[in-house]
Amino acid sequence: MLFLQNGKRLLRYVRASYKCRCKSNAPLSTLKNKLKEGPGLKEFIVNSSEVPEVLTHPPHIPYLPDNIQNTSKRRVYFDVYGCQMNLNDTEIVWSILKNEGFEKTEVEEEADIFLVMTCAIREGAENKIWHRLDHLRGFKNRRALSKNRNNPVKIGILGCMAERLKEKLIEKEKAVDVVAGPDSYRDLPRLLALTESGQTAVNVLLSLDETYADVVPVRLNQDNISAFISIMRGCDNMCTYCIVPFTRGRERSRPVSSIVDEVRHLSESGVKEVTLLGQNVNSYRDVTQPTEKFDTHLAEGFKTVYKHKKGGLRFADLLDKVSSVDPEMRIRFTAAHPKDFPDEVLRVVRERANVCKSVHLPAQSGSSAVLARMRRGYGRDAYLRLVQRVRAAIPGVGLSTDMICGFCGETDEEFEETLSLMDIVEYNVAFLFPYSMREKTTAYRRYKDDVPESVKKERHSRMIELYRRKCQKLNDAEIGNVHLVLVEGVVPKTGQIMGRNEFYIKVVFDQTEIPSEEGMRRAKPGDYVGVRIVSARCSVLTGVPLYHTTIREFYKEYSWGERAALRI
Repeated sequence: MLFLQNGKRLLRYVRASYKCRCKSNAPLSTLKNKLKEGPGLKEFIVNSSEVPEVLTHPPHIPYLPDNIQNTSKRRVYFDVYGCQMNLNDTEIVWSILKNEGFEKTEVEEEADIFLVMTCAIREGAENKIWHRLDHLRGFKNRRALSKNRNNPVKIGILGCMAERLKEKLIEKEKAVDVVAGPDSYRDLPRLLALTESGQTAVNVLLSLDETYADVVPVRLNQDNISAFISIMRGCDNMCTYCIVPFTRGRERSRPVSSIVDEVRHLSESGVKEVTLLGQNVNSYRDVTQPTEKFDTHLAEGFKTVYKHKKGGLRFADLLDKVSSVDPEMRIRFTAAHPKDFPDEVLRVVRERANVCKSVHLPAQSGSSAVLARMRRGYGRDAYLRLVQRVRAAIPGVGLSTDMICGFCGETDEEFEETLSLMDIVEYNVAFLFPYSMREKTTAYRRYKDDVPESVKKERHSRMIELYRRKCQKLNDAEIGNVHLVLVEGVVPKTGQIMGRNEFYIKVVFDQTEIPSEEGMRRAKPGDYVGVRIVSARCSVLTGVPLYHTTIREFYKEYSWGERAALRI
């Protein structure tokens, strides 16, 4: 099987070389010479016993010429769609381009290059991007007819949609100049330079070892007090509905040392909150530091589609080291898979005051039959036992989830099981979606998308209604309690101060001077403030600010469990 997979990679390489020759009209002899200089079969065969190389340089791609035009000083405009991973990927791209002399602009009329970071997880996300491309095509055509026509606009499609729809993007969108997948961002300067001669530059090869570990992302908003750090890329779970393994490849993790260094850098820059990102963060495994550890022990009723993995530092090790960098920096992590929550992870979350007591447990469905078709590796009962274990380990913990309605073959009875699960668990935060079938997934090949759109919409509305009702109940129970709030900014419409509590729920309060170590002063972004909750809506808490504080001071008198029990 491994040979077949890598044989396909070699075939893709040869095809890409052939396509490049066809577009550039290069002589056959030139193509043969370049293929001789290219990777041999051994580069396409992975030895799993070896520690993977940490990439620190742009890849050498023989079918792309080296004598390319310098494109520095060109202004780049970023369009970002999709998840937090895409925001972090954009910061990686900007770091790479900035080092090559590119400049960034937030004004469309000033832009020479538009880079669209895309999402392919659902059809709705892709439709937004197609509409955006229509706009950019018109902008590009207007530039070509203007006085500034000697400085043509270039359009690049990056990320998951670039990998999934590469042929369609090139054939349908004649205005697209660059198509770059999630693992080819190092090659962007050269790909952009190739477009200067009128070529369409494409690099969507997936990597087994690219993590951008050595690239320090440059934040798009330097004033933001929160930041995202990608700790791993790809996914090995192969859920039948999910496109991620096909757009982002296999799981591979950054070295612990590079992540800790980035957290330290962000702390020194004044960042107060960091979110560790990955398609499946709690399956993190740093194999650059071999250990005798096996894969995390799965709870009863959970299983995987892959064999247990041996060696490497795990997510509990990483969380322990990251939370020790700065005790006054909040640590969050997402997304997670329920199978990978060993006691070691829950212990670190409970014991470290700066690790937010909020755990993401994406159920996806409340029906064991649907979960089996989704190939999630667990059933309803196993999931509920995990919820009980998490709540026992971390008293007062907040839970969040992802839910899908209308998956292939979902009956009314199976959907009612999803509603009953939501009713039992009572999530603080939930991301609810109607099912959207994706090409390449197992569900696309094996199942029929047979739930009518009208039924999906009706079920989606019922999930939202139940979720809002439950959130209102949970938030009403917080009235009178004091929350630790990290201030983010000002609500434009009301002028109130806005921040978030441990559960990532918005908390707003009126601006006023409150006590601090320096005397009375107003709250500003990056401050921790003790806020007493006085009213609640399903998505926002309103409070009265009491005092400036720190994480350590706020939790000094009571542990998290004691605070939860006393409802302070």
